[in-house]
Amino acid sequence: MSDTLFRTLDLIEPGDLVLYHGSIPEHHGLYLAQPCDCFYCGRADHLGSDDTRYRLTDPFAEDPDACTVHHVRRRSITRSAANA
Repeated sequence: MSDTLFRTLDLIEPGDLVLYHGSIPEHHGLYLAQPCDCFYCGRADHLGSDDTRYRLTDPFAEDPDACTVHHVRRRSITRSAANA
């Protein structure tokens, strides 16, 4: 699928830069998004939930695998223009 189509649909791929603007104001900012693979989000997927959730990591952290925010709903993030 072309990158233009992803930008048009505002789809989020693993590793995309996103802006978090959800319900935790102290975590608002720029993050790398990955699909959340925790037990609870996996169970929701198995039960048929179409609400994809993400785990967000700080792209500037010393440990890039350290998750900062868990279980983030799609409506709480926006694909960054830096991905263009």
